[in-house]
Amino acid sequence: MVSIVITGRGGAGKTTMSANLSTYFSRRSYRSLVVDGDLYLPKLAFHFGIYNPQYNIHTLLKNPNMRVVQAVYHDPRTGVDILPGSSKLYDVINLDQKRLREIVREIGTRYRVTIIDSPVGIPFDTISTFRLAQYQLIIVEIERCPIHSVHRMIENEVVKLKSLGDAYGLKVGVILNKVRESSQSVDDIIDFLEYSVDVPVVGVIPFDHRVPEATNYGRPVIDYAPHAKASRAIAESGDILNEWIFGREKKEGMLHRLYEAIISFLHSGRVPAGKKL
Repeated sequence: MVSIVITGRGGAGKTTMSANLSTYFSRRSYRSLVVDGDLYLPKLAFHFGIYNPQYNIHTLLKNPNMRVVQAVYHDPRTGVDILPGSSKLYDVINLDQKRLREIVREIGTRYRVTIIDSPVGIPFDTISTFRLAQYQLIIVEIERCPIHSVHRMIENEVVKLKSLGDAYGLKVGVILNKVRESSQSVDDIIDFLEYSVDVPVVGVIPFDHRVPEATNYGRPVIDYAPHAKASRAIAESGDILNEWIFGREKKEGMLHRLYEAIISFLHSGRVPAGKKL
């Protein structure tokens, strides 16, 4: 069993990436589970078209006699199993957060890959699940940050979250999301992350209007629009993660060669993102 904790600030795209990466692994024949660990603002279920689930992680936290499998939903389109949260206010009151780790441990043994979508910032709600995980992905959105101050934002955000992962012995990586900046600006950010912060960049996902469109239809974008630019970039990030975690070689197809050409251009001949993996 491999567990990956997804972290980052609000609006960075943690939930979107959790839904799409779990779909990626499921499509590659890994039995995959994605868990909504944002206990107070859960929204993972919406990405799979699940609204107001009767049984969810909150009912499990409040009812220790309930079987965990009763709260797991299977999405036939993606093959992903989902442990959703409840959006009802009364469900998030008086939760026993300590039981969360036992729930994830119990259900996670059934899966090859478990992805845990964490709350905003320092994930106090899901901190117990860090003891079960082996990997942490920090989702960084640079769209809303002025490019001249992005290094300060990274120091304030990524360094803290990486320190948390390091404290639990996790292997930590970064995905840059909603990228609109020029190739040179992205190149500088990747260099700063990999050489100054000492964390590998495993993906660069461009801004793509198909992503919110897919969410509105209750589907991960790599299922809804597999040829969209964001979908291709997410799949390439999945290939890098697959190689990092399982040691599987990436397929040398046309998309991979295109990806390598783009990375080569971004780095102007230097070692590409993901070099530390």
